[in-house]
Amino acid sequence: MKRRSYMLIGFFLSLLLTIVPFSGNFTNAATPTAVTPVSALSFTQGVQKTLLDNGLTVLTKEVHTAPVVSVQVWYKVGSRNEVKGENGISHQLEHLMFKGTTDRPVQFGRLFSALGSQFNAFTSYDETVYFGTVQRDKLEALLTLEADRMENSLVGPEQLTSEKRVVISELQGYENSPGYRLDRAVMRAAFPNRAYGLSVGGTKADVEKFTVEQVRNYYQTYYSPENATLVITGDFATEPALKVVKETFGKLSQRAKKDTVLHDASASSALTEASPSTSVAKKAPIVLKQPGSAALLQAVYPLPDIKHPDVPAIDVMDAILTGGRSSRLYQALVESGLASSASGGAAELIEPGWYQIEATAAPGQELGKIAQVLQESLAKLQQQPVTSEELNRAKTQLQASYILGNQDITSQANQLGYNQTTAGDYRFSERYLAAIAKVTPAQVQQAAKTYLNPAQQTIGFFEPTQPDGKPGTSSAGSGRTVENFSPGKPVDPAELAKYLPPATSETDSAKQSLPEEFTLNNGLKVLLLSDRNLPTINLSGQINAGTEFDGNQKAGLANLTANNLMNGTQTKNALTLAKTLEDRGADLGFSASREGTNFSGQGLSANLPILIQTLADVLENATFPADQLELSRQRALTSLKVQLDDPRGLGRQVFQQAIYPANHPFHSFPTAESLKSITRDDLLGFYQTHYRPDTTTIAIVGDFEPAKVKALLNQVFGKWQATGKPPVLKIQSVQLPQTLTRLNKIIPGKSEAVTYIGYSAISRKDPRYYAALVLNQILGGDTLSSRLGTEVRDRRGLTYGIYSAFAAGINPGPFLIQMQTAPGDAQKAIASTLALLKQLREQGVTEAEFNTAKRSITNSYPVDLANPSDVSSIILDNSVLGLSRSEIREFPQQIQAVTMADIQKAIKDLIKPENLVIVTAGPGDAVTKGAANYLR
Repeated sequence: MKRRSYMLIGFFLSLLLTIVPFSGNFTNAATPTAVTPVSALSFTQGVQKTLLDNGLTVLTKEVHTAPVVSVQVWYKVGSRNEVKGENGISHQLEHLMFKGTTDRPVQFGRLFSALGSQFNAFTSYDETVYFGTVQRDKLEALLTLEADRMENSLVGPEQLTSEKRVVISELQGYENSPGYRLDRAVMRAAFPNRAYGLSVGGTKADVEKFTVEQVRNYYQTYYSPENATLVITGDFATEPALKVVKETFGKLSQRAKKDTVLHDASASSALTEASPSTSVAKKAPIVLKQPGSAALLQAVYPLPDIKHPDVPAIDVMDAILTGGRSSRLYQALVESGLASSASGGAAELIEPGWYQIEATAAPGQELGKIAQVLQESLAKLQQQPVTSEELNRAKTQLQASYILGNQDITSQANQLGYNQTTAGDYRFSERYLAAIAKVTPAQVQQAAKTYLNPAQQTIGFFEPTQPDGKPGTSSAGSGRTVENFSPGKPVDPAELAKYLPPATSETDSAKQSLPEEFTLNNGLKVLLLSDRNLPTINLSGQINAGTEFDGNQKAGLANLTANNLMNGTQTKNALTLAKTLEDRGADLGFSASREGTNFSGQGLSANLPILIQTLADVLENATFPADQLELSRQRALTSLKVQLDDPRGLGRQVFQQAIYPANHPFHSFPTAESLKSITRDDLLGFYQTHYRPDTTTIAIVGDFEPAKVKALLNQVFGKWQATGKPPVLKIQSVQLPQTLTRLNKIIPGKSEAVTYIGYSAISRKDPRYYAALVLNQILGGDTLSSRLGTEVRDRRGLTYGIYSAFAAGINPGPFLIQMQTAPGDAQKAIASTLALLKQLREQGVTEAEFNTAKRSITNSYPVDLANPSDVSSIILDNSVLGLSRSEIREFPQQIQAVTMADIQKAIKDLIKPENLVIVTAGPGDAVTKGAANYLR
């Protein structure tokens, strides 16, 4: 099930230029009582729409809850506007929009980073979007930059050549995913004559053939004011902001060719396959037999466009089918043990879209059987009206997800831009939510009959040819690079500054409210921060019950325990627990990390008692039913196979195990053997030993009265007691490798390699931590503005994404650099990275780099504090890590206090090019080509 707005995927490198799919797994649901319509007026109220003389649509909305603003430019052009032979040109142009302009011939990512902007971009079916969220005083600067690249972007041979290589690296990264390959095959078969059947990102064959003239013409045609919507939300005054908009965007001219009909490049080709009423012969399944880990199913059915009156009923139908654990397909496929996961979503777009269902087979289960049960579930929906309980739950799910998904100004800007671009009206959500409230059982049944027609189904199976899921052979060695490589000079921020529009700096976190902190009599620690701006609750928590307690023999125990908490208590079974939350549009989930079991929940403020009571019930009274344990074990085994088949997952595991010795708690990772050995008694023992109130911390941010929440917490957790002292691990320090260590892992069938470089480093409370953050910002904190990004991505085009980080927790975690590269580029990228580390070690950083990095970190921090969900996580983490309650307010001052001497010490202590562990996972030619020249 999906939210009614575009769903942005954060690519794992957290950079930019990601592709947006139409659906996501969203597991909120609804109430069995009568549903009160949720109004979108609170989000559209105060929105002002302005049409400039050049045709640019401007949407402004003042939201004065945090000192930040979001600026987004939505171009009404995406893969829908492409034709065969130019598949991916919208995406290619998106990359080029960061390469600079005639007046500012520099990487725009560096300019945005210098402003402290949290920025990104994506290409989808109907639109290409650029967005950034900054402190309010940077609004004019952001508008100036966006206006500049709307008209003056550099689209030349040099820019296109380098970004083609980067795009191909990105596409090859997607090719690593069997799900991506299956989706491409199914969509091409479902829509052979429509642009929606093409991959949004494009194909390597088409990208390689793009010419400068071709891309430049595309830019001139579609990146024109009358084909764009500018959205501004946040803490600003409308009239002065519009004045700046008119001074920047208003002077731009319309550039679209007069004989071009915008927006409708593929409308004429929306052929019979888009019409669900057309009677055609049922298609044979598409079967892909390729290297992989898990068996996958994907089914697609044609749908109408977003303005069609059936859309609300279709989305309610989808929520009934796939909205959470109580949904029909979850019960039929996952709870039955046939599938490890099942999800779905409706793509309702400018042109007729589609409904998609996906499932991952459980170990040993046949895709044909899953397809049969799927069809039986759909047929039942067509033949019998849904119950009032299901209907109301689905409605509440959709309505609550709208509110919870729009808690911050960036999301609100997203919603307005999506509505205006795709539906043609920023007020679309008002009509949509009103219509959702009126959907009847008969309309849901009719939607199922009309659109889930077996004759219109396109179904695909991915059958892995590596049933054991094991990676291929590996090679290892240690030594130093023998390549001669000299990195270019670091970008001088002083030179960069001349291209920055003027902006003041007003970082002031002193106004940030501090959480109230107290401890219950049983030792449970609580942090409360009341925020009455929206009727929502965001809950975060952690228990000292992480995977560090597993041991190698029972690796996976902490996760299995966490994953089984919601499977039953002394008074409620799994389905009852799910309905308790989903009936109210709330959710609660658990997962284990190295240093703790984390939990998080969201809901409307009226449902805070239900969230707290459910949390207390599972923490105190979980029963771990044997049948549910077996189902979760099968899901864990499937996840393990997927991880070992993914260069990112396998590479990180090998990297981690190369850094930490076998007896170290951070060395253990689940294996098929360890997962199969875990018994119900093991889970009960772990639960009784490690789930204690005196090792639990809860943070709640949202719309509540603290006194009432305190009383509630005391009431529901009062009987939870612990005996004795909590278990404590003594974690030994880890020595760095004596020499550079190189490990390679081959995974058959992959097209892109992933490399990890690093070693064990520091903890969060290390006195060098803040200096390390500033140093990391310079080195690789941002893929587009850092030294690593500048050299390896921009100058050499060797990677789609590269970044570095200090994974500092309660205990020292690794310093690591991660990158993805095309098969032939891994060794060059590694050599470039090592040369940069040596350059950093030998030459240090400049004063301008140092000051720019500090400003970038402190300027972006207020954006983190503008989202209640993020604030909940921040105050929880600060507490768990043993930091002061005022850390949330004092963090910018800590960064500003870092001196150049601190940076020099951090470089000396923490940058060790001669002691690196380097792990590459991917296709054989990526990890072995050039190895003879690389290793001694």
